[in-house]
Amino acid sequence: MKPRLAALLVPVLLALAGCTATTGGEDPAAGPTRAARPSPFADCATLTTAPGSTPAPTGSAAGSPLPELVLSCFTGGAPVQLRDIHGPAVINVWASWCPPCRKELPAFQRLSVRAAGQLQVIGVNSRDSRDGAQAIGEDFGIRFPVLFDQGEALQRELRRTAVPLTLLVDAQGRIRHTDTSGALDDARLADLVRRHLGLVVPA
Repeated sequence: MKPRLAALLVPVLLALAGCTATTGGEDPAAGPTRAARPSPFADCATLTTAPGSTPAPTGSAAGSPLPELVLSCFTGGAPVQLRDIHGPAVINVWASWCPPCRKELPAFQRLSVRAAGQLQVIGVNSRDSRDGAQAIGEDFGIRFPVLFDQGEALQRELRRTAVPLTLLVDAQGRIRHTDTSGALDDARLADLVRRHLGLVVPA
């Protein structure tokens, strides 16, 4: 009688053990919950709308147009054709694993507030994980639109490998300056915007 009872209980015990094992591992619901977390970044729909001010290009160099690339928006929605972005704009290429990028991102956020209506501040998250980018955006309060460039397509087109990388784009959508000098602060950003885009932004 006892062996027969044991034989009946074994499948039940194994089934219970199996349920415990699956719930003790990775929670299948964890992925969707994390993905459903609201993005800190702004939507990209405004990127193809010109800011209020469109000053004429400064200096003698004509500048080169933005590459013909289509990048996805971090918040979803329609992909963005870089050539359709209306300047003036400051485009910052960054990654969460890059210390100088983390150091300068708050300055770009402050620039986006100070220069609202004059120029657009746009992030391009490169060679990064969505979780890493999301965490940095949340920690530093980054609210400007961010494009996602997992394959470094923009850097390849520009023949630049290092980050951070900052592009100053005029009202005609042409790159007036490419900065690779390292972490930028408020004063340096304001100076670059004044010299290359002809806009005066408080530092």
